[in-house]
Amino acid sequence: AYRSTHASFTMADAEAPVVAEAPKEPEGPSPFEQKSPYYAKRIELFEKYFAREAEKQEAAKTTNETIKVVMPDGAIKEGVKHVTTPWDIAMGIHKKLAQASILAHVDGADWDMRRPLEGDCALKLFSFDDPEGKELYWHSSAHVLGEALELEYGADLTIGPSIEEGFYYDCYLGERTLSDHERDGIQKRMEKIIKEKQPFQRIEVTRDEALEMFTENKFKVELITNLPDDARISCYRCGPMVDLCRGPHLPDTAWIKSVAVNQCSRAHWRADVTKDPLVRVYAVTFPTEKLMKEYKLRIEEAKKRDHRVIGLNQELFFFHQLSPGSCFFLPDGAKVYGGLVNFIKEKYWEYEYDEVVTPNIYNFDLWKTSGHAAHYKENMFSFNVEKEEFGLKPMNCPGHCVMFGNRKRSFRELPMRLADFGVLHRNEFSGALHGLTRVRRFQQDDAHIFCRPDQMEYELKQFLKLLDEVYEVFGLTYEMKLSTRPEGYLGEIEIWDQAEAALTKALNETGKEWKLNPGDGAFYGPKIDITVFDALKRRFQCATVQLDFQLPIRFNLSYVTEANEPARPIIIHRAILGSVERMFAILTEHFAGKWPFWLSPRQVMLVPISENSRAYALEVRQKLRREGFHAQVDETDRKMQKKVREAQLEQWNYILVVGDGEQTNGTVNIRTRDNVVHGEHSLADLMEVLKEERRVKSLTCMFGVEKSAAAAAEKAAE
Repeated sequence: AYRSTHASFTMADAEAPVVAEAPKEPEGPSPFEQKSPYYAKRIELFEKYFAREAEKQEAAKTTNETIKVVMPDGAIKEGVKHVTTPWDIAMGIHKKLAQASILAHVDGADWDMRRPLEGDCALKLFSFDDPEGKELYWHSSAHVLGEALELEYGADLTIGPSIEEGFYYDCYLGERTLSDHERDGIQKRMEKIIKEKQPFQRIEVTRDEALEMFTENKFKVELITNLPDDARISCYRCGPMVDLCRGPHLPDTAWIKSVAVNQCSRAHWRADVTKDPLVRVYAVTFPTEKLMKEYKLRIEEAKKRDHRVIGLNQELFFFHQLSPGSCFFLPDGAKVYGGLVNFIKEKYWEYEYDEVVTPNIYNFDLWKTSGHAAHYKENMFSFNVEKEEFGLKPMNCPGHCVMFGNRKRSFRELPMRLADFGVLHRNEFSGALHGLTRVRRFQQDDAHIFCRPDQMEYELKQFLKLLDEVYEVFGLTYEMKLSTRPEGYLGEIEIWDQAEAALTKALNETGKEWKLNPGDGAFYGPKIDITVFDALKRRFQCATVQLDFQLPIRFNLSYVTEANEPARPIIIHRAILGSVERMFAILTEHFAGKWPFWLSPRQVMLVPISENSRAYALEVRQKLRREGFHAQVDETDRKMQKKVREAQLEQWNYILVVGDGEQTNGTVNIRTRDNVVHGEHSLADLMEVLKEERRVKSLTCMFGVEKSAAAAAEKAAE
């Protein structure tokens, strides 16, 4: 349960929920009874090592050595080495601070609130309101879930990380699976554990001691054997459950106030379908019932906005077993897809990118040069052609390197901004496929900027400006993190320093807040991680900007400098939408299927009052289509009111009712999908508003806005 290893996993990464009938209990000893001797031995060893830890602490207490603890505001608190805990420091400041604090950082390292401090240190406290606090809270809760799975089913536990909102535990049950019928039983067991106020206890053991403790769990044995021989391994206990874990944890299970078990699904060990099948149980906990109620409301709203449901209801797209993970975009879906791509192409023209077209299939020699053959082949589709191995491209950068290196380049040609909407394929596991957010066939607004070191800063500033303009149009907010040089970096330190300085300056000049993520850059260059938030405040990773010093070396790329010397270019990998498919899904749910006019596949529905008005309605439609608007005529024999209501439910932005009067006057009677009736207007007036609404890419209806603003101004003047 090493929580940092799989913390980015989400519910979308598991296979479909298990919906089988609840199985009958087998005769004879239950799985828990069969495992009881192993669990008892594990506890016996834990208590032995826990006593050893206690002896060390008692011996250390005798020194009675004073330590200084520096708080974030600079205040200095005194304590006793190996005696004073972060909890004690918090209580000394205020009881409410201690009650709210669930995690400590001691000199930047995670620390249990009740674990004694070991010397002078800087101390920072976190509550559930902090991201770090939530991660701890949900990881502690995962241990409670693990204990429940052991007690209920005699499960062999594997990993149990916190995720974006909640946590899961993967466990091995042999041939057995769990269905949603069993969620209540698991939840009741967790609630019982919580009421028992079981303390979380910590020990450190050697590799051999850990192997002895977990000898009957092959999954834990595999995790332990992958650690160095001299590793010091921390383990935590709550109740009868002991688990490998870096920690830290809550003081005890009673800090968990509300629990909900959400789903049982299938998974595989190490996310590898060739390895042992596992059962994955998802749950969430909160420190108050109020937060749980708010969470359940968000989940219900998210279900209503599910892009898979909206996609079917609006006939935007579908998937078929004949091509798993590859989407069929229907005409209306293709309109949205094309709208997204065309929007980015407009911005590319403005920011002077050059669009290119590159092959879909490459000889594997390319992937050997790029490094993908050695590190990414399992995620690629490969096949033989005339006894040579070829592969479908999973990304565009190697092809762009071939393009750059096609001939000699001058410094005057840089920066070279190559944009590519080519089709990409990645061989995702079938169990990981999830609507449009995890697919095998997709396109990206992928671009690579080949530039000189002195051009980095400007190019990064321009990209961040472009990013902000695009996300503003969508109404998406976002946050940025700068990930800097990792320990195993490649390349010259001077280039790294120059690149990180350029990224820092570019971020500062945006005027937006950003965070530092030290040591989390790729080995080949620093990057900015960009996370977007939708209308429900859910987080998504879409955009990226990554500096790359290594790919130019691999492809032996160079340009001729002003001094007539060869030099390596720097590559900036960047995307804004990321996968067009993924952004399609995010925006579907962000707008809840109510597409803004400029992106909508259903812009104008014409409703003739009678058969006599049908020809006029078709004439108006043709005029709208000539201006590039998506317009249809409801030619059914339903009543006008029914047609209008259906158009509103189908999310047509504008509904134009036409009858004899409108035909005589050359007008249309306008209303919107939100049932705002604007009355009779000339088609010319309507066209003017629609063109403007499309041009500015407004998120809201613009018809009547100017008149409303004028009326409000007139009233204010009075």
